Amino acid sequence: MKPSSEQLPVYSLHNFSSPERKSQEFQVEVFDTKRHFSVKYPHRHDFFEVLYLAKGSGYHVIDNNKYEIKPPCVFFMSPGQAHKLEFSQDIEGFIFIFTADFYLLNRSDQNSLIEFPFFYTVQQDNPPLQLESEQDVLFVERLFLQGIVELKRGSYSIDMLRSVLDLLLTTCSSRYKISDNTISKGKGQILVKRFYQLIEGNYLKNWPLSQYASLLGVSPNHLTQTIKQFTGKTSSQVIMLKQILEIKRLLIHTNLNVSEIAAKLNFDDQSYFSKFFKRETQLTPMQYRTQSMGL
Repeated sequence: MKPSSEQLPVYSLHNFSSPERKSQEFQVEVFDTKRHFSVKYPHRHDFFEVLYLAKGSGYHVIDNNKYEIKPPCVFFMSPGQAHKLEFSQDIEGFIFIFTADFYLLNRSDQNSLIEFPFFYTVQQDNPPLQLESEQDVLFVERLFLQGIVELKRGSYSIDMLRSVLDLLLTTCSSRYKISDNTISKGKGQILVKRFYQLIEGNYLKNWPLSQYASLLGVSPNHLTQTIKQFTGKTSSQVIMLKQILEIKRLLIHTNLNVSEIAAKLNFDDQSYFSKFFKRETQLTPMQYRTQSMGL
């Protein structure tokens, strides 16, 4: 019997990171049979994944779709998707896993992640990218290797690793082919995409969930159920995560004080704003700013 989404274990990125790592917002490493973590299949993640396979065979099941592994290929996963890997002992490749915070923190183009054709897809499925040229294979492998080498340095550059990831995603996006026949008519997936796009365009307004639901033409309860089904998070959690990300950006990259940041994000009560941030991050806004300056 197929387990329901509530029965599937959900793993965070820290489950796949070494305890000594300074940051648990990303990981780039070799992918082979020696890469062991105590996880159960199938499972879901609350982070993004780019999996490049250069050798081996088997199957990768993502949600309700089963894909044959035909190297060289690249698989992509968004938060909330359920997956199961079945692969041969000679599997070889690389993997880059990351949170939205890691990729978006220094970016001005807020829609960037949801605009990639393989993330939060509105297709019936999101098949792997089959790399067709030797030049593309070599380039993608070099990007992964550069990320691994940088991460192994005593004091690695977060900006460089973000740049490597951005180039990897941009390269894959330019090679990713979407057939008109694969576009889904499923209202659920389209609703998820539209919800994320609305948040990206209106996060400064600090709208309540009911406002988003009204613009999408659905009830708040229906919106929450749909978002939970496709992402593993409630719609309120998605809105909150976006708010926290924007507060972090403003604390790191501007000289605005806490009152000014609260006003910019349309929080009427600065005391509530600070309590909200501490509740979600275990740090006050100023503690977070001070800690970030020391990284």
